[in-house]
Amino acid sequence: MSILGVESVVFGVSDLAEHTRFWTDFGLPVESVSEAEAVFHLASGSRLILLRHGDARLPSPDPYAGDGIKETVWGVDTAENLDRIADSLASEVAVTRDADGTVHAVCPDGQPIALRVWDKRAVVAEASPVNTPGSFPRFNQHRIWRARAIPKTINHVVFFSPDYVGSFEFYERHLGFRYTDHSKGTGVFARADGTFEHHSIFWVNCDLPIAPDHFKFMHIAFGCDDIDEVMLGANIMEAKGWKNTTMNTSGGISRHRISSAIYYYCEIPGHSGEAEYHADTDYLDDNWIPRAWDFRFGSLLWSNNAPPIFRGDDIPWDMTFDQDRGSFEPYRKSVPGKQPVSGKLAEITEADEHAI
Repeated sequence: MSILGVESVVFGVSDLAEHTRFWTDFGLPVESVSEAEAVFHLASGSRLILLRHGDARLPSPDPYAGDGIKETVWGVDTAENLDRIADSLASEVAVTRDADGTVHAVCPDGQPIALRVWDKRAVVAEASPVNTPGSFPRFNQHRIWRARAIPKTINHVVFFSPDYVGSFEFYERHLGFRYTDHSKGTGVFARADGTFEHHSIFWVNCDLPIAPDHFKFMHIAFGCDDIDEVMLGANIMEAKGWKNTTMNTSGGISRHRISSAIYYYCEIPGHSGEAEYHADTDYLDDNWIPRAWDFRFGSLLWSNNAPPIFRGDDIPWDMTFDQDRGSFEPYRKSVPGKQPVSGKLAEITEADEHAI
């Protein structure tokens, strides 16, 4: 065990007040708010930090234009492992350290990352047993009644990458991340070795016609107890005026087949990406066998307004075990720069922009 998950995410934003209101309405517990920053503190000990563009604490140069996560901070279990990871990173990229020991680096794809020792908290969570017509473990009792969604963990972050296979392999090489699944031509899912969630990070292919041609933030997912909490969060955000306009959010509550997770996306202010309520995902360890999926087959279930590329009766039942990583080869890059896209991937249009 080494990396325990996302210790913090640091956002650069234009309108601090608007972003603060969004995350407060979303259900993140407020730690502090000032003219310079807003900090939210989850039950796991993870933090979401909002800083204005130009703040000296943000990475420089800015990794991309606009609002979004500018630095992902990974929590490490011990000082010895932090030193080991820092030495490994320094063999390939420039590394700096703060006075408190925090390590900073920029990945080859342009992603700024940081690492620090983290005393991750155990999360106390509760979900009601599920009754069915043939099995009713919740006998003579009603379900838990919730007043609002209160996310407890940061389950994963998602970024666009100009070399998504190479981005995963860098994380594997230096940070010890585990390969979970491959949405062929779309992205790689990977898990930090000290977590059990299906993935801690997902890199989306910049070669998709709907993607930017450079590193950029896409979305962040927060762990909730059950589908009730996801539904409640979705309804509250709608009632508070956060209208969802991206393709991710317009489909309503749905599931990802590739990870089994119930999800609902909310568009973050500034059109900077999405915040995801996330529940009932697959949990796994090193006995897991990675799989390769047709990107349409693995993505969406139930969505009532999925983009055309994800609809229809011709989506193949396409999932194979991929422990030898043979599925990577058509998408592996030997030199920087974009590669041509062909076949089904070329059918994706701008209307599908946030549905991956």
